[in-house]
Amino acid sequence: MSPERRPRGKRVGGAIAKRIGVVAGVAFALWFAVQGGEFGTMDLIRQRREKARISRTIDSLQRVVDSLKRYESAVEHDPAAQERIAREVFGMVRGDKEVLYRFVDSLRVKR
Repeated sequence: MSPERRPRGKRVGGAIAKRIGVVAGVAFALWFAVQGGEFGTMDLIRQRREKARISRTIDSLQRVVDSLKRYESAVEHDPAAQERIAREVFGMVRGDKEVLYRFVDSLRVKR
């Protein structure tokens, strides 16, 4: 036997532990490059979902605005719409042949 003989268990085990540490460090660096930081993958996915939700909300509100603009134009310029509103909201009648009867609940009227 040679006098320079070292126990193999410690040397091999230390090399394996070192390799595992290096592989774990590289794996962590790759994971952090993909997932970590301000612009990680999950954050970008969340931002895309938020952008899609906001776009749907904007589209919905734009349809409401367009509808209200058409209604405003009809109220200002369409005589039929004006007459309908006058009848429904203000209880007005048109012409000499119509008679309007309004029945009011005496309990609701406060004077």
